[in-house]
Amino acid sequence: MSDEIMYASAKELRIGRYLIIDGTPCKVVDIETSAPGKHGAAKMRITAIGIFDGSKKTLLKPSDGDVEVPVTTKKKAQVVSIIGQTAQLMDLDTYETYELPIPEEMKSALKPSSEVEVIEAMGKKALLRVLSSGV
Repeated sequence: MSDEIMYASAKELRIGRYLIIDGTPCKVVDIETSAPGKHGAAKMRITAIGIFDGSKKTLLKPSDGDVEVPVTTKKKAQVVSIIGQTAQLMDLDTYETYELPIPEEMKSALKPSSEVEVIEAMGKKALLRVLSSGV
């Protein structure tokens, strides 16, 4: 698991980047920074949304503190079939097939033979976006 996590300074984070809060990989949606005080460094309030569960999380850290960053990979896959709320996908590089739940916002755009982008972090996968619609 240590090869799936890196460390970065909190002040290096930007909106749209990923970090780990409470063991959950999240995407940063908001960063608030307070001015440095008399006795310490500036504080950062980082708000993020879980990649896999959609939960909202907040992290309060000094700006010079370290945060955990997940090693993420994005892959292309093709939709083989759709069964209820689940899409059967085939990785376009390895031809491996697997199933993932379909996010609510993608249900209308996703069709068999569509090309999609899948994000993988900490041993989990999720549909990220539809690249091209199927036939």
